[in-house]
Amino acid sequence: MRTHAQAVVIGGGVIGCSILYHLAKLGWTDVVLLERDELTSGSTWHAAANIHGLHDSTNISRIQHYTMTLYNALEEETGQSCGVFQPGSLYLAQTQEREHQLRLQAAKAKFYGMNFYEVDRAEAERLHPLVDYDGIRCIMYEPDGGNVDPSGVTNAYAIGARQRGAEIHRFTPVTATVPQPDGTWIVETPKGNIKTEWVINAAGLWGREVAQLAGITLPLLPTEHQYFVTEAIAEIVAMDRRLPSVADRDGEYYLRQEGQGLLVGAYEKDVRFWAEDGTPQGFGHELFADDLERIEDNMMRAIDRVPAVGEAGIKRVINGPMIWSPDSNVLYGPHPDLRNYFCCNGIIPGFSQSGGMGLMAAQWIINGESDYDMFAWDVARFGPWADAKFTKARVGDQYAKRFAIHFPNEERAAGRPVRTRPVYETQKAMGAVFGLNYGWEHPLWFADTPGVQDTNGFTRQNWFEPVGQEARMLRQTAGIIDISNFAKYVVQGAGAADWLNAVFANTIPKR
Repeated sequence: MRTHAQAVVIGGGVIGCSILYHLAKLGWTDVVLLERDELTSGSTWHAAANIHGLHDSTNISRIQHYTMTLYNALEEETGQSCGVFQPGSLYLAQTQEREHQLRLQAAKAKFYGMNFYEVDRAEAERLHPLVDYDGIRCIMYEPDGGNVDPSGVTNAYAIGARQRGAEIHRFTPVTATVPQPDGTWIVETPKGNIKTEWVINAAGLWGREVAQLAGITLPLLPTEHQYFVTEAIAEIVAMDRRLPSVADRDGEYYLRQEGQGLLVGAYEKDVRFWAEDGTPQGFGHELFADDLERIEDNMMRAIDRVPAVGEAGIKRVINGPMIWSPDSNVLYGPHPDLRNYFCCNGIIPGFSQSGGMGLMAAQWIINGESDYDMFAWDVARFGPWADAKFTKARVGDQYAKRFAIHFPNEERAAGRPVRTRPVYETQKAMGAVFGLNYGWEHPLWFADTPGVQDTNGFTRQNWFEPVGQEARMLRQTAGIIDISNFAKYVVQGAGAADWLNAVFANTIPKR
C-alpha cells in the first residue's frame, strides 16, 4: 500500500468509487480508496438503483443528466457491465399542484436540452399497458429513465480508476485521521499509514464515525427502507420489450420492472430509525426483518394504479438501511472547520447522482472550484446547532414526505425552533411568520394576527399582500428590518480595500 497519496477516499460504495474514478480521470492518479469491507457493503448493494434526470435544482438536474449519460460510456471504457436499462420513466400527476410541478420541469428540460415531455393517455397506455390512468391529470415521459445494477456500476468505477493508476484496498478500515500542521493528513489503518493532501469522507452508513475520527460531527441518521419484488407477471412475460418505470409520487410509491415481475418501493409515514447511536462496525450485507404491514397503505395505492401488482405473489422483500441528512440533500464539499477534508455524505438518490457528484468533487478538490455552483449541497449549511434532536425530527419529516412537492419558499416546521433570539417572543406576538436560517428563527413577514403560517403553492400565497404592504410602508414612511441573520465577512490584508471597491457598487469608507 502506498505511503503517500494526493487523496485518500474513505468508503467503497458507489459514491466513493465514483470520486476515485473522476480524480484519476482528471489527472490525479496517485489516489487511494480504503474500504472497511467489500465494495458495495452498507447501502449500495441493496439499492433499487433507479435513475432519472430532473430535479427541482437546475444544477442537480445537470449532475443527474451527466450521470445518466455516463453509464453506457463507462461500460464501453471498462468492459464492466453496469446493467443499464433505460426503457424510460412515466411521471403521473393526480393533483393540480403535481401537474404544475411536472409542467415546470418540462419547461426546464426544454430549456436545458433534456429529454422530458408530456404524452397523452393513448401513448402512455402503449408504453405501459398495466397502468390504470383513470384520475391522472398529466403524464410526462422521460425516455432515458430506468435503472442500473448497483454492483456493476460500483465495480465499473473501480475498474476505471484502477486502469488510470488508482489503488483500492478492501478490508482496510481507517482507524484514525490525523491533521498535520501543513494541512496534510495521516490516515492510519491496520495495514499501514498514508500521508495525503486530501481526506475524502464518502463512508456511507459510517460517515458519522469517520467524521468523528477527524473531530467533527455530521448531522446524519439512518432509517430502514423497504421495497419488494413480485413473482413473474404473465403480461410482462409475454412482452418483447421492457416496461418504463412509474413515478406516482402522489401515491407515495415507486414502481419499475425487475426481471419478469415488478419492483415496488415506498416511503411510509411510520418511519423506523436505525443505529441512532452509531452504525455497527460489523454491519455489511445484512438486511432487516420484513415489515410490509408498515407500507400497506402505499402498497394498496400501487395496486389500485397497477392491478397486476395485487395479483402477483411476492418473490422477495428488501428492508435495508439508508442514511439521511436533515434536508435529504448530500453534505458536500470541504468542511469549514478543517483543512483539505472533503465530505460527501447522506446521499439518497445515489445512482442518479453518482457520476456528477464524483466529477464535481474531483473538480473542486483539484481546481479549487466545480463547474456548477453546489450551494444547495454545501456541508457548511449545518453547524453544531443541528444536534441529534433536530436531525432526528428533520430526517423523520424528510422520509415521510419524500415524495411531497417542495414548493417555492417552503418552510417546514419539524425540529423547530432550535435557536431563538431575545426578540423572538416579541416578534411572534406581532404576527411574525418565521423561517429557518442557519438554525435561527428569523421573521420572513408579519401577518395581521399572531399564529398565522405560510401557505404553500406555485401561485400567489397568503404572504403576497402583507409583504406588499410592508414594502409600501418602508418606501413611503419608515421601518425597521431585522437583518441579524445576515452573514458577516472579514476582508483584511494588502489589497483588501481595492478588492471590496471592485465588488461593491459604492466606495468603501476608509474608517
